[in-house]
Amino acid sequence: MKYLRHPVTLGIVIGILALVMVRAGNSTTSTDRFCESCHVHPQATTSWKLSTHYSTKSGVVIHCVECHLPPGGISYVIQKTRLGVRDAVSKLLKDPEKFDWDERSQLEHAKSYTFRESCIDCHSNLFPLQLTDKGEEAHLYYEQKEDELRCINCHLYVGHFDPDATQDIDFGITTTVEREVYTRPAEVEGFTDFTEQIPGTSVDFGMVAIPGGTFTLGSPPDERYRRSDEGPQRQVRVSSFWMGRVEVTWDEFEAWYRATAGEGRTDTRALDAQADPGVDAVTGATPPYVPPDQGWGRGERPAITMTHHAALAYCEWLSSVTGKRYRLPTEAEWEYASRGGTETPYFFEGDAKDFTEKRFWNRLFGTRSDAIDPWVIYAGNSGGKTQTAENISPNPFGLINMLGNVREFCLDWYAADAYTAWPAGSVVIDPRGPASGSEHVVRGGSFRSDPADARSASRDRTRVEAWLMTDDDRSPDPEESLVVFRLYRCRIPCSMRTGCGREGLSPKPIITPRCTGGIVP
Repeated sequence: MKYLRHPVTLGIVIGILALVMVRAGNSTTSTDRFCESCHVHPQATTSWKLSTHYSTKSGVVIHCVECHLPPGGISYVIQKTRLGVRDAVSKLLKDPEKFDWDERSQLEHAKSYTFRESCIDCHSNLFPLQLTDKGEEAHLYYEQKEDELRCINCHLYVGHFDPDATQDIDFGITTTVEREVYTRPAEVEGFTDFTEQIPGTSVDFGMVAIPGGTFTLGSPPDERYRRSDEGPQRQVRVSSFWMGRVEVTWDEFEAWYRATAGEGRTDTRALDAQADPGVDAVTGATPPYVPPDQGWGRGERPAITMTHHAALAYCEWLSSVTGKRYRLPTEAEWEYASRGGTETPYFFEGDAKDFTEKRFWNRLFGTRSDAIDPWVIYAGNSGGKTQTAENISPNPFGLINMLGNVREFCLDWYAADAYTAWPAGSVVIDPRGPASGSEHVVRGGSFRSDPADARSASRDRTRVEAWLMTDDDRSPDPEESLVVFRLYRCRIPCSMRTGCGREGLSPKPIITPRCTGGIVP
């Protein structure tokens, strides 16, 4: 024992004991049983045991820490400490019954707790003999973009099985409800609401007649949570038009897929690389690699995860089969329709400061959700997924989900200073945005939005390069690209309007993408 009194010896012994205890503690806290003690929800253990990481052909079980922690080194220690503290706080201070586990099982959360290094540590050979042609194409693309891509973007359900997110893609192939097949489009008499019918399908959708008028575009400088690109405000006159009652649904979009995917139509991706004005093609839909609805269901839900170009191509096809001119709305048309004759941040009563989670006070004591829930699908009431329209009240024009559920493409190119191009003190008639650009305008909020970002004047833009980072346009980054569109139809034929053009879809689109006028002194 006298040797233990020597400081060096004592330090070595204490160090060894500490190392043994750390290793023992790490071993204990790295077991599946220990993980299960905190993660009691069925999306954890039950779904893991149904997954291909548990029921493997070789009989090798992939354990929790092998996916949810880095494979080793200092990053392992840092991440284990981070997750351990988070789990301990949640276990002691929070009620697991109040957690929305379905929402927490989605990609934007999973990316924070699944590590690419761990995937590669197990799957070092990306081109095994049994890899399909589709998988080989995807993995080749991954090798080209490995610094920017995440394995989990395509392989979300391999570690935790989800029966509603099967990888067997039946997109656009089958219909489950037998209904009357329309032989002709709707006949519209006068300027009134109507239900369009897509010939050769059982699909129809509502179009709302929006009377023209003058309104103030943008937000005033003192509007709460305003961003600089929402001004300066301008007086705008918008001509009468029709707009889709709700966003384009999967039923509508799959009608296009069924009509064009098997007919040798031009791939929408190819059009970006073509510049031959002599080609006159109605573009078709490209098949998805993974379920494009995120496993939430299709039918009457909005048709998410598509590109701006695909939206234009759909409008072109719909115009050709109905004989009516459909396109995307301009930014001014969208905001006019969204406001419904109001000049306040929302088309209903309320202030963003009472709804937002960005205020610390609201996070502590809650928000006035009862005032916004009937009108908007947003982060606070969506359950982490898109919703159908039946539980949402329309705005004064009769449009549903203008400020929430899914963000919507507009026809215009985006520019932060777009409104400065129009003169102050004059009324601008049917304005269009910049003549060119690299990104398009996105309007409205989504099921992931804070109410402060779902005001009528809120603006955003596409992020094409980031959104197409996974498998070209077939599987955009789900975190950013959950954008859809709403149909617009001119009341007055474009040939009767000043400044009508045919730009917006190349090559040689058949739709007329704008109806523009001028300036009233």
